[in-house]
Amino acid sequence: MIEFVKGALVLSGAMFMLLAALGVLRLPDLLTRMHATTKAATLGASLIMLAVALHFPQVAVVARAMGVILFIMLTAPVAAHVIGRAGYFVGSRLWDGTVKDELRPNYDPLTHELKSGQEVPEPGVEPPPVSREE
Repeated sequence: MIEFVKGALVLSGAMFMLLAALGVLRLPDLLTRMHATTKAATLGASLIMLAVALHFPQVAVVARAMGVILFIMLTAPVAAHVIGRAGYFVGSRLWDGTVKDELRPNYDPLTHELKSGQEVPEPGVEPPPVSREE
């Protein structure tokens, strides 16, 4: 029975890794490609490491496998955020089907900062009108 579970974990992990690779090849822009790699590849690698922990029941191997899973789960979202932010800064084109760019009205491309005196509005909430009195 445990062999079946290990095999299912390895196969499902490999399928998620394959989906991540296909996402990198088929998706249209940087942000959607990052979404595919961070979600699918993280889950795929985690499932494969679970299979490794089941196959080698020594405490040291299981602890290392759990450490690898924890490390991947903590670093993948941070790395995706940094790559996405860098891509936005250098002017990576968004997909033509992108409906809304919520950062554009508040972003200063010269300084790479949010414009002073403005906060990022919550999604779906219209920001209050800005007075132009000086």
